[in-house]
Amino acid sequence: MKNLIKEFKQFVSRGNVIELAVGLIMATYFGAIVKSFVDDIIMPPIGYIIAGVDFAELKLKIADRTLADGTIQAITINYGSFINTVLTFLIVSAAIFLVVQSYNRFMKKEEAKPEPKPAAPSKEEVLLTEIRDLLKEKSN
Repeated sequence: MKNLIKEFKQFVSRGNVIELAVGLIMATYFGAIVKSFVDDIIMPPIGYIIAGVDFAELKLKIADRTLADGTIQAITINYGSFINTVLTFLIVSAAIFLVVQSYNRFMKKEEAKPEPKPAAPSKEEVLLTEIRDLLKEKSN
């Protein structure tokens, strides 16, 4: 059991796991921001253009149901909420596509950079190398 806890600590303390957790948290809040953008900024003007309809309120009533307390509840298909969700997905997908595309371009630039050639030895280094080689020959 002690070994299992030690292995778990090593697993969690790796950089990749922490980076993944941070990325997941950021993605969750990014999704919330995009959802708010679609619901609160994009959809109201579109609803206004089509005769003041709020997309979140678009429903298709298929039946009424009487509850135990005597109230009547409408059974609906909420296609307006579905449209909002699809638009949110499309915006998030486009944003992720742009991020991945930028990342891939950056990585290609990094790969394309040639490694610098080692500098040619200076005259002094060449001379010292020759002296070293001559001394080796004399000692042999």
